[in-house]
Amino acid sequence: MDSAILFKAVILGVVEGLTEFLPISSTGHLILVGDLLEFNGDKAKTFQIAIQCGAILAVVWEYRRRFAMVATGLPRDPVARRFVLNLGIAFVPLAVLGLVFGDIIKATLFRPVPVAIAFIAGALVILWAERRRHAVRVHSVDDMQWTDALKVGVAQAFALIPGASRAGATIIGGMLFGLSRTAATEFSFFLAVPVLFVASIYEMLKHRDLFSADDVAMFGAGFVAAFVSAFLCVRWLLRYISRHDFTIFAWYRIAFGAIVLLTAFTGLVDWTAA
Repeated sequence: MDSAILFKAVILGVVEGLTEFLPISSTGHLILVGDLLEFNGDKAKTFQIAIQCGAILAVVWEYRRRFAMVATGLPRDPVARRFVLNLGIAFVPLAVLGLVFGDIIKATLFRPVPVAIAFIAGALVILWAERRRHAVRVHSVDDMQWTDALKVGVAQAFALIPGASRAGATIIGGMLFGLSRTAATEFSFFLAVPVLFVASIYEMLKHRDLFSADDVAMFGAGFVAAFVSAFLCVRWLLRYISRHDFTIFAWYRIAFGAIVLLTAFTGLVDWTAA
């Protein structure tokens, strides 16, 4: 395996891990960074989705006791059953819309300029949401009802737009629907497990003809980099939200999106996929 490819895989893995659970869009960052690294096309897109498994493992490891308690409590614990049911309900809207519109979205929106526009639009939503008064009804993930899960699932479906951010859609959507900041953030973590796992497996099977045994090292490097960076990011974010809101991420999105648009329209950066 070419060392340059391994280097690109590690960079993209770090980007995936650091951005997956923040409201700044991991897909958008991967598209932009992948374009800068000249690592794009169907194979690259599939790789970028597949390394999400590393980020998933970071969440599973961080909440391993919680997942173990749910698994062992399913036969008799109503709280564990409601938790799994809520994840299933929240998963459905994204899964259905993804199957129907996924290929169209990839063909039309997986480009730097549309991503930059989505970055800025998403930032405006975050700024608006943070300026509203939050009426908290649900203080813990265990207090969520199936209707709360469905609402968050509908909000998550906006993440099909690259640059919108799955984490941002679920967290901000959850807060707008009455979840506390901590409950919305943790449910976003938990919901990422089935969503990203299914998406990764689906893409790998769908495009399996694009890969060979020579690509194992590339996937391994990206997976490990995504796991380590995501693990650190999840722990940091849990501490951060105990004292801060998400406004700083909105301003970051605006600045980042504006830079991409400026460089694209002035020709300072050759966004080859734009």
